[in-house]
Amino acid sequence: MSTPGIARPTPFTDYHRALGAKFVEFAGFELPLRYTGDLREHQCVRSAVGVFDITHMGEYHVSGPGAGEFIHRMVTNDVLGMQVGQAIYTAMCRPDGGIVDDLLVYRLPERWMMVVNGATNAKDWAWLREQVPAGVELRDISEEMALLAVQGPKAELALRGHVPDAALELGFYRLMEGAAFGAPAIISRTGYTGEDGFELYFAPRHAAQVWEGLMAAGRPHGLEPVGLAARDSLRLEMGYMLYGNDIDDTTTPLEAGIGWTVKLKKDAFNGREALLRQKEAGLARKLVGFELDGRRVARHDMTIESGGRAVGRVTSGTFSPSLERPIGMGYVESALDRPGGILEVLAGGTRLNVRIAPRPFWTRGSRRS
Repeated sequence: MSTPGIARPTPFTDYHRALGAKFVEFAGFELPLRYTGDLREHQCVRSAVGVFDITHMGEYHVSGPGAGEFIHRMVTNDVLGMQVGQAIYTAMCRPDGGIVDDLLVYRLPERWMMVVNGATNAKDWAWLREQVPAGVELRDISEEMALLAVQGPKAELALRGHVPDAALELGFYRLMEGAAFGAPAIISRTGYTGEDGFELYFAPRHAAQVWEGLMAAGRPHGLEPVGLAARDSLRLEMGYMLYGNDIDDTTTPLEAGIGWTVKLKKDAFNGREALLRQKEAGLARKLVGFELDGRRVARHDMTIESGGRAVGRVTSGTFSPSLERPIGMGYVESALDRPGGILEVLAGGTRLNVRIAPRPFWTRGSRRS
């Protein structure tokens, strides 16, 4: 895990510097914010293929008798129903239903892997360590992993011949172990952009061969490195949440619109009783998507009003390069969640009209179902 107050490099930092990246500190790491420009990088992922350095993510191995049951109890989704080679998206909640983190669970032969947000790595680790039972081995392997995401409609072309053919035939939210550019790796097909794509997990000592091999193989297909700024606009076009902005310990999966990850019929899990009560009582607020006319963007933490009355707050906002208009998300009173409904956002001394819109905003991506 990272040392507080010290921005750490990733195994690819020297490559980012050589490409002229502008850096920002995020989750304790020094990460590329942009290389050539946010718009170009965003459009590269939508039209060709981009590579993201996401080594800041945290990874835990869980093994031993009862490992699956332990994870099943810690998260809201159905882990025990997973097959080897499958991944699921899920929330991990506190007893009051507040979200500790949203994460991925991978089912590997003889072990499980949890992939958590970099910004919550220390918190997640402490939370899990508090509750791990005897006989279950929980190991933080974040320091043993470098991680690249290859995203875009030409992602498969960029990897062809450099990963097993079977990896290119994986369905969405499936994974396998195999060589990537000659390095032992876990190869998964998920993503945070709405486009087709893969994640490559491998030991940091292989960083040079994988990065250089990927850049060379992807160049004929338009592959370019992409920074955090474009990653944010890509994920927001899909209505995907960013922990710390759109969800946190004070929000529940039901309020955030990811109730499909909450299996209330399964055996006891953290937050089950609170979420049952919330569902039965009805939600007081919901996370909604909205669009604006013009080019003015609604920013995080701006107040949302209806008829001059505060009814919520903006959680995320950006200008959508794909849709060529501002978009955003925020929590509002549930009764106001009406498609096409008009609300106002206070932007300094200006009131911006916002129109409730369904998520995802971008519906023409290349992601496999």
